[in-house]
Amino acid sequence: MSTETPSTPTAPRLRAPELTGRRWLNTGGTDLSLADLRGKVVLLDFWTFCCINCLHVLDELRPIEEKYKDELVIIGVHSPKFEFERTVEAVDKAVERYQVEHIVLDDPDLVTWQAYTARAWPTLAVIDPEGYLVASMSGEGHSAGLASLIEDLITEHEAKGTLHKGDGPYVPPAAPETELFYPGKLTRLRSGNLLVADSGHHSIVEFDPSGAEIVRRIGAKERGFVDGEGASARFSEPGGLVELPADLAAEVGYDVVVADTVNHALRGITLATGEVRTLAGTGEQFMVGAIDNVVGTHAELGRYDGPGTQIKLSSPWDVEYVEAIGEVLVAMAGNHTLWSFDPKDGTIRHLSGTMNEGLVDGDAETAWFAQTSGLSTASDGRIWTADSETSSLRRLDPATGAVETLVGTGLFDFGFRDGAAAEARFQHPLGVAELPDGSVAIADTYNGAIRRWDPQTNEVSTLARGLAEPSDILVVTPEADADGNAAAPHLLVAESAAHQLTAVSIPKEAQQVDEGAKQTTRPATELGRGPLDIAVSFTVPKGQKLDDRWGDPTYLQVSSTPKELIVSGAGGEEGMTRRIEFDPAITEGVLHITARAASCDGEPGGEIPLHAACHLYQQDWGIPVKLVDGGENVLDLDLRGV
Repeated sequence: MSTETPSTPTAPRLRAPELTGRRWLNTGGTDLSLADLRGKVVLLDFWTFCCINCLHVLDELRPIEEKYKDELVIIGVHSPKFEFERTVEAVDKAVERYQVEHIVLDDPDLVTWQAYTARAWPTLAVIDPEGYLVASMSGEGHSAGLASLIEDLITEHEAKGTLHKGDGPYVPPAAPETELFYPGKLTRLRSGNLLVADSGHHSIVEFDPSGAEIVRRIGAKERGFVDGEGASARFSEPGGLVELPADLAAEVGYDVVVADTVNHALRGITLATGEVRTLAGTGEQFMVGAIDNVVGTHAELGRYDGPGTQIKLSSPWDVEYVEAIGEVLVAMAGNHTLWSFDPKDGTIRHLSGTMNEGLVDGDAETAWFAQTSGLSTASDGRIWTADSETSSLRRLDPATGAVETLVGTGLFDFGFRDGAAAEARFQHPLGVAELPDGSVAIADTYNGAIRRWDPQTNEVSTLARGLAEPSDILVVTPEADADGNAAAPHLLVAESAAHQLTAVSIPKEAQQVDEGAKQTTRPATELGRGPLDIAVSFTVPKGQKLDDRWGDPTYLQVSSTPKELIVSGAGGEEGMTRRIEFDPAITEGVLHITARAASCDGEPGGEIPLHAACHLYQQDWGIPVKLVDGGENVLDLDLRGV
């Protein structure tokens, strides 16, 4: 592990591989090659739109994109995980939804991904103005190091005369004019009106009870983080929202809690005035393993509990008021956990989950979640959860934080299959709601469907198909007329990619669909059957040093699917190297590797200044492996290599 960036390369320069894919986006229809980009610093961002870490990187890159717009070209290389993410329309919608303001190479067959030996989402690669690959790094948190590296490359190539300043090849697309723009979540207010998170417009919209007429909009329709009156307040891709009970709302002075996802915050709305206030979060992202997630303190790793506005959050995606505990449950998608916010005293606490990504049932201290994106209360007071990255339906006890899985098998398993729950498959579900008969409706987002799990039969069926990325579900139970007659209940769905709310009937006879169970397909890495040495490289950016004030600032965790693949060496401990041994009877599986490293501004060998900015670098790898005779017995990974 290097402690400083070398000023000059010590090995032969590596020519960057060509950029090959299905098509280019945001170029005005022009296809590009590396030769067309000569003279620019080029940053490749290998991403896929299901991945919360990739969405974090999109936001980390925005200020870099703006600051170096004359010298830097960012290319998002879209490299899909789910089958749905391979489709042309889905990629187009994702680029539009997340307001990607740089060019994108659509790489559905992972051709460029393999050429650059990417193994994880997200992966970043930097190419200098002469077309040579100068750096690669995995995960998020690299913005400070990237800025330093880009500055160095600009200085070097200005002096050499090989830098070309001026406009790049990005051509902004026309934005559609719709009342809603990728709505995320919705809820019914006590007044009967509907409240919708208009995520793409960075605002909250109140509709009349039918959902046909807009009553008002809260938020300025521009990305930002501003409290105050409704017309001028700003959100950034808000998601879940929930209305507090009337007596509690009167006590705390606001009515609605909003998961302001990209601002990493919870916001409160007073319905009478439209005023917006910040309830929790600092606007900065909680980074797993960082020591400064609580403002002004050095919290112990793993559990956080304190004043809401002093604790960093990480992409809160949905919220649900839980009567049994009198608190608001928060799906903290960005670090794969569930948190709980107390409106009375304004505190927030880490409720459940280890912050490792995966599908592990158990109590609050041992459970693993995977980008929980949907929450809904069950009739017995427990909470239904939709874990999007494991395509699963789970049930949480909010009093203890314990969780159990009802449908779903793992991070790389998905599909469109009805039938027995053990064999059924979803594809990246984002919403969930209990139906009047006690069964559960699931917004099966990437399958464009509403599915149902029946607890009586433990089977899954399909209620509706052909929807455009449904992201949330509201059960509508019409009131009876004077004669006691009422229409049948139906569903109101946030049909996100269609920019609308859609009514869906609940059929008496659900469909049975079987389009198969699938797995994420990526080329397997062939490894030897003997002991494997894992080594993660981390080069500290120039101007930073490892943060060793509280011990070893690096950490490595290793596990596998199936669990039995590794017979020794699994688990988590400090350091960036590990030796593991495989079960000789198992020939293939997936290695799950998490690496973290912490650094702070300061020169190597010197003291870290009292108020130095500190940085956390982290990445999760899920690496398909095949064990063969004569395979490699060393696995080298880059958390950050220059």
